[in-house]
Amino acid sequence: MAEFKRLLAQLCCDGKQEAEVLSFASAAGNDGADGLVFVDGSKNDEEHDYNIGLIRKMARAIDIPIYAGGRVKRLEDVKKYLYAGAKGVFLDASAEENVDLIKEAADRFGSEKIFIRLNQKDQTKRIPEYAQLGASMALLEDAVLPEAVEVIHTMDEQMHYYVVSTADETAKLAEELKADAAAGIVLASLAPENGNYMEKKQELGSLGITVDILRSSVSWEDFKTNSDGLVPVIVQDFKTSEVLMLAYMNEQAFADTLRTGKMHYYSRSRKSQWLKGETSGHFQYVKSLHLDCDNDTILAKVHQIGAACHTGSRSCFFQTLAEKETKETNPLKVFEDVFSVIQDRKIHPKEGSYTNYLFDKGIDKILKKVGEEATEIVIAAKNPDPEEIKYEISDFLYHVMVLMAERGVTWEDITEELANR
Repeated sequence: MAEFKRLLAQLCCDGKQEAEVLSFASAAGNDGADGLVFVDGSKNDEEHDYNIGLIRKMARAIDIPIYAGGRVKRLEDVKKYLYAGAKGVFLDASAEENVDLIKEAADRFGSEKIFIRLNQKDQTKRIPEYAQLGASMALLEDAVLPEAVEVIHTMDEQMHYYVVSTADETAKLAEELKADAAAGIVLASLAPENGNYMEKKQELGSLGITVDILRSSVSWEDFKTNSDGLVPVIVQDFKTSEVLMLAYMNEQAFADTLRTGKMHYYSRSRKSQWLKGETSGHFQYVKSLHLDCDNDTILAKVHQIGAACHTGSRSCFFQTLAEKETKETNPLKVFEDVFSVIQDRKIHPKEGSYTNYLFDKGIDKILKKVGEEATEIVIAAKNPDPEEIKYEISDFLYHVMVLMAERGVTWEDITEELANR
């Protein structure tokens, strides 16, 4: 079990529009929530498939885990939630067909991905049964407290649990989280906005609860500041490593950054504290902070909303002063560059282009080539010459990228999918 006690946001989806759902999910991730419980309130298969699509889009848009459930009729529904990007699926203890699915789902997908949600008192006595069948986690609603917790504490092998709470009184939450088996709290009524979750975790931390907040391993007193008491901060996009900007922090800006999870700076021109994005909405949410070997420069890796530069550019470093021709070796950058050429060929055909030949012949020809190149890899792998398999894999990846362009799939989609597994 993770060492941190976690605060999860909850989103009940029963007809909500896509924009509203994605906005809520993004806010939860940026606000400091440690995960998102998605309650699928669909009433029919069409609505259910729509909600599966929403989970898929949320999983690509946010960096916190999603736990989904609410409409599980058969094992296929568990599979749909997981394949859409959910890290775990909760089954409903009030539906006996869901209880019957626990063992099969745990055997098929792993017990760590199967939760059980309890909302009626008579379910508490069956908690050991749910655990034996393979449920690794329980979501406990108000109706089963405190009896469910007492049952869990008497079990030889305790299952962990989240308390689904409609209250957000910090002292009460802290009391719930003191139990070893308590994994965290699902804050069912706390909307993610204006730092609510980060603030709540800071309050819990002050009460001795171990939560995932930003704590510096080096105190400000050990930083080597300049004559004005400032240190420069290099800011990078946490996903692409693109350098976004350079700014300065004083002690207060550093403390405010740790407290809120948003980048704060000291403006040398205005001689005042500065929350990045306060007026533009282009906030920078902290993913990690690093200190250089001389203790005089900070590297911040952030999730950047919008543009980092006041000019509207994504990065402040958009002016090329001098450049030598070099061969790109960053794997993802190479893939993106080749894929960009393929996409350009699709939009702007070039006479004599093999890529355009494939697009003109259509999907069946592209699929035939992908199959042929996959076979060539198998043959090459049987030969001792490593150059041959490198060549064949490159050929295969090229044809796969043509297929991706034809079907509207990007490398970002692929990397997000791999990261979600």
